[in-house]
Amino acid sequence: MDFEMQKANLLAENIKDLIKFIYKSHQNQNSFRFNPDKLYQIKLIMEDFKFQIVADELVRINQFDWNKKYTHFLVDQFQEGLTIIDEFVKNNYNDLYLLTARLHTLNSLSRSFNRLSVPPVECEVIGAKINSHI
Repeated sequence: MDFEMQKANLLAENIKDLIKFIYKSHQNQNSFRFNPDKLYQIKLIMEDFKFQIVADELVRINQFDWNKKYTHFLVDQFQEGLTIIDEFVKNNYNDLYLLTARLHTLNSLSRSFNRLSVPPVECEVIGAKINSHI
């Protein structure tokens, strides 16, 4: 479970980095990188889904021991907000294209928690047993 703890801490670190990046970019109003209004929308979505609290809780609960149930709950809560932000960035790609790399990293990290480990199922096919994964 040490690997799962490291994944959770890595996800929390990347969430915190995204929050810092959005806040710094929003404070720098003279920047030509982003449309300030659309960046403000992303900032509001992050505050609405409490990304900072999710990241802090992921670090806290996975600091010493792996808590699968609560970690999956927090990751699911984070994914809800992330899908909204991802859709918003796709709809406003011309103004927010620089965020796609960070969002892709967060998507792949958060999706790694939802992979189900399905045990092999034995199937009988014309008298022969075959191990297959569903």
